[in-house]
Amino acid sequence: MATAAQNATGRRKEAVARVRLSPGAGNITVNGRPIDEYFGRETSKMILTEPLKILEQTDKLDIDVSVRGGGLSGQAGAIRHGLSRALCEYNPDFRPVLKKAGFLTRDARVVERKKYGRPGARKRFQFSKR
Repeated sequence: MATAAQNATGRRKEAVARVRLSPGAGNITVNGRPIDEYFGRETSKMILTEPLKILEQTDKLDIDVSVRGGGLSGQAGAIRHGLSRALCEYNPDFRPVLKKAGFLTRDARVVERKKYGRPGARKRFQFSKR
């Protein structure tokens, strides 16, 4: 079990999060702001804190996050990914639990690119036989 601060990177869609763990009282700051101020939606906060709840580390670690790119939903997913990786570095015994929950897998789903001759990635213009 390491006592020094642990760093990890998490990614989701276009968002990239740098997560820094340190022993503390359970304070979470995102881009210098408290979690409640940064994320308005409860689901985003829930997604972000899932790894801590599973491991029962909610009040034992302080988390400082720097996140950029994407929207709030993607950022929450990126933070969860980074937090899970940092927790594995912090204590290798956490790895099997996090792996089973699927938090260590990078969600590779990204927006499909727009194709030429189409209004979107897959949508087609209305077909007219005559």
